[in-house]
Amino acid sequence: MEKADVTWRVFCMYMLILVLMIWAGTAKAQMQLVVFNAEWNSSNDVRDWAFSMEDIQTYAYVDINGQKDMQKKHNIGVIPTIIIFKDDEEVARFQADLSFKMLATKEEVQEEINNQLMSDF
Repeated sequence: MEKADVTWRVFCMYMLILVLMIWAGTAKAQMQLVVFNAEWNSSNDVRDWAFSMEDIQTYAYVDINGQKDMQKKHNIGVIPTIIIFKDDEEVARFQADLSFKMLATKEEVQEEINNQLMSDF
């Protein structure tokens, strides 16, 4: 009888661990990165490094010349602009200066992504 009791406890412990692992996997935030720019500003394109960020599930590029509604919706005043969304909510924005050059570096953007992910814990 004692052996069956131990087996049952071990089984319950494994099931608990399995449930916690599944729950932890689904609790991770969905991170999205969107680059807003225009074709005429291709010399200041940041997609090469912006689209290589870690822990981003979705990348998107919006050419504001062809999508004025997106420009208005996200209040884009200067390009390029990088917006990070977490679960479809804007959590960070990086904008260029008046000469259309991105002020933020790849490391700064990645640090913000890491901070957003850590804020869940």
